[in-house]
Amino acid sequence: MRPSLRLLNAASHRVHKPLIQFVGKRQWPSTPEPQHPHPFAPTELQNAFSDFLNKFKASASAEGSSQSSMAASSASGKNGETVQVFTDFWQAPERLWRRRISEEEIEVITSGGAY
Repeated sequence: MRPSLRLLNAASHRVHKPLIQFVGKRQWPSTPEPQHPHPFAPTELQNAFSDFLNKFKASASAEGSSQSSMAASSASGKNGETVQVFTDFWQAPERLWRRRISEEEIEVITSGGAY
C-alpha cells in the first residue's frame, strides 16, 4: 500500500503537460492556391493537366451560358460516336428509369437472398 501512496503523492505534485503542442494561431490563405496536378500523378497526366484545365474552364463557361431546361447534351464516346448525357432521370427514355420494386422482391432483398 505504501508504494501506491508514494506514486500518487509524487504524481499530484507534477503538473500535467499534454503531449500535443499547438504552434500558433491558424491562418488560412485569403486566395485559393493555383490548380496543379497531384504530385504522384503519372507524368503523362501531369503533362496534360493544362489541357484538362482549359477544357474544364470551357465547359464551366458553356454550362453557365446554356439553359438548364435542355433535355440532353451530347458527348463523344468510344469510336467517335455521340452519346446523349441526361441531367435528370425523367429526361432519359422510360426504359432507363428506375422501376418500382414489388413486395416479394423487397422480402428477398431484406432476407439476404434466402427464400
